[in-house]
Amino acid sequence: MKEEGLLKRYADKIEGVLGCYDRVVVSGTLMQIAHPEAMSAALWRAGVRCFDLGQYVEPLREEIRGNAERLAKENGLAIQYLENRRARKEDVVAEIVAKRGRHPGLVCVFSAMENCTTFRPWHDKKTGKTGLKFAAGKCLHYYFYLIDPELDLMYVRVPTWAPYRLQVYFNGHNWLGHRLAKARMDFRLEDNAFVAISDWARAQAMSEEFSVHGLHQKLAALARRFCPVSARFTDGYHWSIMQVEYALDVVFRRAEDLRPLYEEISRQALLAVKVDDMARFWDKRLSPEAQAASQFQTLNEGTRIKHRLGDQSLKMYDKHGRVLRIEATSNDITFFRHHRKVDHLDGRSEYKVAPLKKSIYSLTDLDELLAAACRRYLDFVGTLEEHSASRHDLDQISRPARDEQDRSWRGFNFFLAEDLKLLLALLRGEFTLNGLSGRRLRHVLPNKTRGQIARLLRRLRLHGLVRKVGHTYRYYLTSLGRRALIVARKLTEHLIIPELATVCA
Repeated sequence: MKEEGLLKRYADKIEGVLGCYDRVVVSGTLMQIAHPEAMSAALWRAGVRCFDLGQYVEPLREEIRGNAERLAKENGLAIQYLENRRARKEDVVAEIVAKRGRHPGLVCVFSAMENCTTFRPWHDKKTGKTGLKFAAGKCLHYYFYLIDPELDLMYVRVPTWAPYRLQVYFNGHNWLGHRLAKARMDFRLEDNAFVAISDWARAQAMSEEFSVHGLHQKLAALARRFCPVSARFTDGYHWSIMQVEYALDVVFRRAEDLRPLYEEISRQALLAVKVDDMARFWDKRLSPEAQAASQFQTLNEGTRIKHRLGDQSLKMYDKHGRVLRIEATSNDITFFRHHRKVDHLDGRSEYKVAPLKKSIYSLTDLDELLAAACRRYLDFVGTLEEHSASRHDLDQISRPARDEQDRSWRGFNFFLAEDLKLLLALLRGEFTLNGLSGRRLRHVLPNKTRGQIARLLRRLRLHGLVRKVGHTYRYYLTSLGRRALIVARKLTEHLIIPELATVCA
């Protein structure tokens, strides 16, 4: 059967598809005072004892405070102190921007007393050693909201106490909107979603041209402007990714076309997505200690379904009634692995598969990884909605099939426990990532002999559920196999079994 995904089925109702970074939060670290040993060395060079840390830091705090007051005064602003830490700063900023317009410049400055990681002096009477330790504390933080000529609305969070870790936020949709305007393309951006673009394909190509080198230069300039004490440390800031979101938007022409589709797939996805599916979306092997959960929420804007796997999450929701958004969020990008150069402490270096670095320069590779996760999830939920194709798939794999010798091989019965166990095992995350083999399948079905496993693989191939990789002993699920097995699981676990339980009760 010809594969027809959600995007093809609704092609005449879809205005465009666009994937790009959404929320990006970057952390800046002064490596010369990043940890207790480094801070102790800085104090020693300045001729300051560890227990006199306050004397060293106090003038720097006043320098940051004076700089904030000067910037606010130069821009005709007053620093607003936020007593309620739960207050949504974004709502206040949105009101200010609506009044002042979106021309570049400083929008507002907030101050708030917030938690931070700092240093605490210690002394060991037995050894006579003195030093610093990490400690949890609080200090005054400044939030500088500004409209940048390239990144548009963003903020820089500056603490007034060592080690002065900065936090910078910007939105990829705003950055892309600036690029589209500069290219004189017609578009309409509502909130953080494009609902109209004159050339969707060109916009997608532009979103993939994000310059990390340019971002690095901009971050360095922001640090000099809003945290003047950084000039005392010649190595400057090291910038790493704290949180990143990637959004894949399917924009429909009319809300009437998206509403019934979203209601169907959101309801089914909450029931159908399992832990091994979540691993497969991220192209990862399922870890036994993985913490996963699915959650359905009703928000002011509508409903949202969220699948969390450790520090990663996938969300699906309808935005502005016309946008089906699949959003991948990573709070720890070392979750991903790729082939890169690895430098060892002894000076050696080699190319190997290793975790993704947290550096902002990983944004280039991360773009493709997050986009792929969104695409896999979109393909998955597309199978939950297409009922006619599902019936065709189930009919095809349940009927007998014949091989080259005209021998008949029976189909698969979803109500036969032995068949169902095999079929559901094929959806395991590690099989999707590394392929299926007779040896791996025996671990899942230990009561089967090698001959029985070989015959099972033969049946799966003849019914079009798996395909063999040439000159290997590995097999992968076909698109037909993945669609049919997902529907089979939904049918057995969420429709028939609950109905039987109701009847028996």
